[in-house]
Amino acid sequence: MGADLGCWNIADLRAKARRRLPKGVWEYLERGVEDETGMARNRDAFNALTFVPRVGRKVDAVDTSCTIFGKPSAMPLAIAPTGAAGIMWHKGDIHLARAAAGHGLPFTISSASTMDVEQVVAAGGNQWFQLYMWQDRELSYGVLERAHALGCEALFVTLDLPVAPNREYLYHNGFGMPFGLNRRNGTDMLLHPRWLAGVIGRYMLDGGIPAQANLPKKLKHSVARGAKPGALFKQDDLDWAGLAVLREKWPGKLVLKGVLHPDDAKQALAMGADGIVVSNHGARSLDGAIASIDALPAIVEAVGGRMTVFLDSGVRRGSDVVKALALGADAVMVGRATLYGLAAAGEAGVTRALELLQAETARVMAMLGLASIAEIGPEALRKE
Repeated sequence: MGADLGCWNIADLRAKARRRLPKGVWEYLERGVEDETGMARNRDAFNALTFVPRVGRKVDAVDTSCTIFGKPSAMPLAIAPTGAAGIMWHKGDIHLARAAAGHGLPFTISSASTMDVEQVVAAGGNQWFQLYMWQDRELSYGVLERAHALGCEALFVTLDLPVAPNREYLYHNGFGMPFGLNRRNGTDMLLHPRWLAGVIGRYMLDGGIPAQANLPKKLKHSVARGAKPGALFKQDDLDWAGLAVLREKWPGKLVLKGVLHPDDAKQALAMGADGIVVSNHGARSLDGAIASIDALPAIVEAVGGRMTVFLDSGVRRGSDVVKALALGADAVMVGRATLYGLAAAGEAGVTRALELLQAETARVMAMLGLASIAEIGPEALRKE
């Protein structure tokens, strides 16, 4: 068990993270897009699902363990790819990966990370790799080869950002990309000396502001500079034919992330994908998108148990994990919940977030009269 950090739920870690981060960094972590109705929709959809518990069941030994892609996992949960981890905490990706490994859970490396895939894989554990396609497709294919050679067994291709999202607040708070020091963000950073010294200060001692790492040396660029030609992410021309190329080139498990329509889930199954992530990108892409948990049942029915189904977006409690599994998900992915822990206390904070989610999951299962993950089913739920 790790330190409790004075945090007894994910909301406590969130509050701690908010105090430590400058406003601009906090808003990048926390906020959505445009009018930001999507985050509330995600939460409301979870809250609309209520439990129907059974009593008189033997629950003195609740087991949250499962297998994901044939490998043991302490619970049906993985850490989602989050490209800005390195700005929340110095070399944040390594802290996330270590915490996941220590807890027996998978971790997904982001292709937008400021750390080389080799550095993150060295942290150990069961690691997957997430891909955004670069404008120069050969760069993407090269990174895939590296990731697989290093032992990443699953590739997650994020599909729900065909174009750049409209995050207007980044321009208001002065933290847009490429990042540049200005009157608004300079004052903001100075008012958060722990973050400034512990993150930016340590990077400067290491040699400077971090770069987008998973590119050839000649194309790497710091977050303070614009991308060089060929090094921009470009997905507006990625279609099913392009995904078929990835399926051909990637020898491991292929997962398509950002699926909300059952017909797209069927298409993913038909083209040979091993899994999908039912996700609205944490309400950070299309503001009016359906809540992921509301989209889940139709997608589960469409694929009929023939592929692994993950649920992502809005998971903050163990009860959310149980609700997703009851509606047919095989596992969930968490992004903000573990980033709150990272921003609050580095690896110790991530470990605390994972401990809380597992303990809550086990407690809810016991309250429902369920002793194992396999016993969780739709009869445990009612929709208000």
